Amino acid sequence: MVKSICFVCHGNICRSPMAEFVFKEMLRQRGLDDMYLIESRATSTEEIGNPPHYGTVMKLAQFGIVPANKYAEQLKRSDYGKYDLIIGMDDANLRNIIRITGGDPQNKVKKLLSFAGSERSISDPWYTGDFDTTYSDIKEGCDGLMSYLGI
Repeated sequence: MVKSICFVCHGNICRSPMAEFVFKEMLRQRGLDDMYLIESRATSTEEIGNPPHYGTVMKLAQFGIVPANKYAEQLKRSDYGKYDLIIGMDDANLRNIIRITGGDPQNKVKKLLSFAGSERSISDPWYTGDFDTTYSDIKEGCDGLMSYLGI
């Protein structure tokens, strides 16, 4: 049974913290937030220690979600054993997750929108500036993840 999930993007300031806090809120609304460990990480070191991007913070605030006490952290090899699922936002994230963890022998590494039946990537609002589309895609993926988990 899945009890721990790590969302991963390049810098851990836009997409993965957005997914982390959207999913935490979905669990909270169902009274299940204390039954799961939900976190997020980066594949790069560029933003380590930084809080979520202001665009992510502003988009989450529209839904009453506050990414409190979140600072970018890098994924480590040992994280593979810590999480039941490691969910990347795009194909580059998946390749980098595999590189960092040393492989995926337990088939834990997935792309978020695959849970919604799509192979699309979640576009990076760091480049696009479009936090609305990113949020919509993340919500779609998280809804699919909820179904996958039977919640």
